[in-house]
Amino acid sequence: MAAVKKLSLIILLVSVIAILIGCAQPKVKRVGMVIGFRPEKIEEYKALHADTNPGVRDLLNKYHMHNFSIFLHKIGGRYYEFGYYEYTGDDYEADMAKLDAEPRNKEWLVICDPMQIPLKGYKSWAQMEEVYHND
Repeated sequence: MAAVKKLSLIILLVSVIAILIGCAQPKVKRVGMVIGFRPEKIEEYKALHADTNPGVRDLLNKYHMHNFSIFLHKIGGRYYEFGYYEYTGDDYEADMAKLDAEPRNKEWLVICDPMQIPLKGYKSWAQMEEVYHND
């Protein structure tokens, strides 16, 4: 009987630890987005986003945007960028508004926005619907 109680206590402790670890994991919002791109600006854009240029990376982290990646691909004679990041904050809209208000981010967008061609009906990046994610 003592062994059963001991085993039950161990199972309970393991369950509590698993729940606590699960609760400690931040909730992640995965964001995918797409935009057209001006081919004559590719090299300039790549230089702006080079590892040696800090750009606005610290601002992305400040507002809970992690694993930010941008990909470039030519489709049907036109260039498109696909962007992806993971948001781990608690208030996406508020954090994006704060990021938009940052003077350095505004300066960054003044440089980068003219290099891009929004999709029809959009003013900037078009957010994509997440269809599948594999943990």
